[in-house]
Amino acid sequence: MEPGVISDIWRSFRRLPRWVQIWVGLWLVPVNIAPILFFGGPYALWVCCLSIGGMLPNLGIMIAERGLSKRMSLPHLIIWSPLVILVVWVLATQAPQGGYRMILWAVLITDIVSLGFDIPDWMKWRRGDRDIV
Repeated sequence: MEPGVISDIWRSFRRLPRWVQIWVGLWLVPVNIAPILFFGGPYALWVCCLSIGGMLPNLGIMIAERGLSKRMSLPHLIIWSPLVILVVWVLATQAPQGGYRMILWAVLITDIVSLGFDIPDWMKWRRGDRDIV
């Protein structure tokens, strides 16, 4: 990795509106990492892989672009859409209990909200909005 990439990414992140920084740093990322704590629950490995898997490709995008862009919405759309379907199915048919059930609800609500932001961002990126924040 080239020198200065991490500081460029950090500066890009800090240029986002404050509410987006809070959403991403204090809610979106932690909620999507939390399923790793519940490997005993039904389909927990799948939930964990998809929730974290929706974020991992963005590391490569951030490094390649030296910052954040609307292109980062694509991994969410590809990976979190099936995750939402899986979580709805698990909640409806597997009767998860306790903390795992709470995390599933948090992941479901969080990722539906995120996808609501990601769809317009992906459309803007496809139309040529390739700016780095």
